[in-house]
Amino acid sequence: MDLSICALLLSAFLIGNTLAFDPCASSKSKPDSSDLSVIHIYGKCSPFSPPKPSSSWVNTVIDMAAKDPERVAYLSSLLAQKTISVPIASGQQVLNFGNYVVRAKLGTPAQLMFMVLDTSNDAAWVPCSGCTGCSSTMFAPNTSSTYQSMECSVPECTQVRGLSCPTTGSGACLFNQSYGGDSSFLATLSHDALALATDVIPKFAFGCINAVSGKSVPPQGLLGLGRGPMSLLSQSGYLYSGVFSYCLPSFKSYYFSGSLKLGPAGQPKNIRTTPLLRNPHRPSLYYVNLTGINVGRVRVPIAPELLGFDPNTGAGTIIDSGTVITRFVQPVYNAIRDEFQKQVKGPFSSLGAFDTCFPATYEDAVPAITFRFQEMDLVLPMENALIHSSAGSLACLAMAAAPNNVNSVLNVIANLQQQNLRILFDTANSRLGIARELCN
Repeated sequence: MDLSICALLLSAFLIGNTLAFDPCASSKSKPDSSDLSVIHIYGKCSPFSPPKPSSSWVNTVIDMAAKDPERVAYLSSLLAQKTISVPIASGQQVLNFGNYVVRAKLGTPAQLMFMVLDTSNDAAWVPCSGCTGCSSTMFAPNTSSTYQSMECSVPECTQVRGLSCPTTGSGACLFNQSYGGDSSFLATLSHDALALATDVIPKFAFGCINAVSGKSVPPQGLLGLGRGPMSLLSQSGYLYSGVFSYCLPSFKSYYFSGSLKLGPAGQPKNIRTTPLLRNPHRPSLYYVNLTGINVGRVRVPIAPELLGFDPNTGAGTIIDSGTVITRFVQPVYNAIRDEFQKQVKGPFSSLGAFDTCFPATYEDAVPAITFRFQEMDLVLPMENALIHSSAGSLACLAMAAAPNNVNSVLNVIANLQQQNLRILFDTANSRLGIARELCN
């Protein structure tokens, strides 16, 4: 065959296969119907753009981490069971919280929404047509044949925080909630069909948002993975038996390379676990028993009460998908930082939220950091312990202290430290498992 014809055929073959491959295709064509793809909020397949599109990825992470104090303050406020009512006003949505999204479809016919995963929230909610202060992408209830709003008289209405119902008579089940520390929304409790991959949950209860105030409410909605009565786990107990896991891709990963696995099928068999603890005052939060921290071979001297679980005060350690970098109460972080600086050559400088940055040329001498949980140790991969400047000349310890403007007693293990790990939540058996898994 003529060489030019061969070259033409080869070129056509390559172009055809390139066009056929869509890295943003839904669910990566996974055979398991309960395995959803996960993407970072500013990944290439995401419909959302970073606040500063020209910034490097590390500057975007620093900007996002700057919002962590408000997130930690919000998590701390949950411990006291306080419902904060903030006046609703119009305002433009800018996404600052909620760093990973999944594709979900709501209604009949289905409407695609990119919903943020939040392990520290119970309910689900989406912006609905006519919403004041919402983004341009909204769920249209009037086009769904299976949509129905709920009245105050239904049992589900008593299970939402911030309930607003008339003292006499009936009416729509309205609720007002805060989110992220600086925002709030007003929503109508509703139900409709929710499709996750090929699973369909009929009459899934969620908040249909009517108005938003502030900049932290996720623009296309939120999927709560907590343990409360309105969470995805509680509403789909017959499907998923209280079990899910996720692998969060690196912030650098563009495509839907992470995954959310729902239900016991397909979960890793050989995985180290630690007990999940329950705080009766805030049962949705996933507490674990962090007993100590090592920097290299040195066990950091930390008073036990600074790590210990106390359901009365809310003290302890939680696993959270919405905080960017791990935050420890000030004395714990100071002890970790001081031991780290003893073992790593300076000089040290600051970069955004990170106060322990050093020349990247010293990175080979960086000690491993180990989180010691009850019955399980987690040695952080180096990419989960350090973050680098955009120029690559600095490496920083990717942790920080909890904000000092709140009376925080909560340690938060955040999503940067969870990347490229399979995190298994088995609420039926009260266990949390962690295994290494590359999902970039």
